Amino acid sequence: MKNFAKIIIVFTTISAAIMELIDTSIVNVALNNMAGNLGATIEDISWVITAYAIANVIIIPMTSFLAAYFGRKNYYLYSIIIFTIASFMCGNSTSLWELVFWRFVQGIGGGALLSTSQSILFDTFPPEKRGTASAIFGMGIVVGPTMGPTVGGLIIDAYNWPLIFNINIPFGILAAVLTYFFIEDSVHHVEKPKIDWLGIILLMVGIGSLQYVLERGQSNDWLDNEAIRIFAVLAAVGLIAFVIWELYVEEPVVNLRLLKDSNLSITTMLTFIAGLSLYVSVFIYPLLLQRVLGYTATMVGMSLLPGALGSLIVMPIVGRLLQGGTSPKIFIGLGFFILMIYCLLLYRASDMNSGLLDYAVPLMVRSVGISMAMVTLTNQAVAGLRPRDIPQGIALNNMMRQVGGAFGIAIMNMYVAQRYAIHRNELITNVTEGSANFIARNNALVNGVGSKIAVGANAQQAAYKLLDLAVDKQAYLLTYLDGFLFSMLFIVAVFPLIPFLKGKKMSAEELKAVAESSH
Repeated sequence: MKNFAKIIIVFTTISAAIMELIDTSIVNVALNNMAGNLGATIEDISWVITAYAIANVIIIPMTSFLAAYFGRKNYYLYSIIIFTIASFMCGNSTSLWELVFWRFVQGIGGGALLSTSQSILFDTFPPEKRGTASAIFGMGIVVGPTMGPTVGGLIIDAYNWPLIFNINIPFGILAAVLTYFFIEDSVHHVEKPKIDWLGIILLMVGIGSLQYVLERGQSNDWLDNEAIRIFAVLAAVGLIAFVIWELYVEEPVVNLRLLKDSNLSITTMLTFIAGLSLYVSVFIYPLLLQRVLGYTATMVGMSLLPGALGSLIVMPIVGRLLQGGTSPKIFIGLGFFILMIYCLLLYRASDMNSGLLDYAVPLMVRSVGISMAMVTLTNQAVAGLRPRDIPQGIALNNMMRQVGGAFGIAIMNMYVAQRYAIHRNELITNVTEGSANFIARNNALVNGVGSKIAVGANAQQAAYKLLDLAVDKQAYLLTYLDGFLFSMLFIVAVFPLIPFLKGKKMSAEELKAVAESSH
């Protein structure tokens, strides 16, 4: 393969993966803007996030089957076109539910861009360069969710929410053109698989319902809400039936038998935790800076960029070391340990006077930890699988990362709500009107606001509101500090699994199998 064509393929696949991952988080900072423009409540507008996530997590485990059925190049090209058209329709939606529908369609198109991009990228590199391919793909996994709030904040502050979707259009058109002319289809043609209709339906019901419960559970009071109860039952029944059927049917849409391979099953567990850690860390940090410290969305997004740039430096180094024979257990263990250090550094760096520079070192540490863990897990997910099974292994691994992120955010949402209530109650009990500290603080606030409010306004009432706001911010600060420590518990859970991974360098035959996985 000529070097120019290889560069074009790398650019196309990594850009498509980043574009898809950015869209998982880019709308988070635009919800207020969208709600006001479309006349929707914040609770209703969150369906814009939920619809995309549900479609994404349904389609990802099916990508291997769909690529085999339609042909890898055709499926990849169709997915880019669907994603691009849906982006245009999202940007031109005039009602909430129109936007939600097209976000679901966008998620269907975007789901293929992860696993198929990874498969094409592996095929682009010779077998001995597979570590480099993993590193390049890992950049997209880490940089995408990190850049989402940054890009979204810049667009919202300077323009308006439709540009969040319309900005995909030129990149989507370019990716489609490059795919058509430069990306080759499989050279190893396989018989078109039968369509496992029941498996597809059960997957959609089970995974879709589970994602709905995780996304909407906290805002809808979990099992106290009838809709959540119904979807929880559908998730349980659908997933159990899906597992039983997929293990029974001869040509399953998702080959769960691959999880008999201990390396893949352990890697998917570790990837679940890595996805949880990746999404939770990006979830708590912006809330702390915006809700407690008062920074704008743009400022928060820009503060994340140094960490993303750090990943771009570290990941190729990790890829080369893996390629040179360094044990993957070292990088996985060290990566997760560094993520624990990141949580502790955030805990230590956060108070009411924290500036953005106080978070620079923790975020750089996070980039190193995520880079080590994610590149190695991507590399190890398919170690030892047969060539024909590798695309399914990639799809399963990517699905577990997405589901891990959904679980992490749902759990953290519930934890934050509970800890906030506890901390606020504790703080209020210490605010007594007769105490010397209260009198001094109250008098200072009354005198301070008295000269700034209109004649006849109640300065004491304004002072009480400021005191309540101070208590509220302090309660959230303590809550997010608890959240940093709580997230460490998930990371600790992975260490007993690491020794069971394959620690040796992959053989030439295995490397060749990976390179041929997308054929």
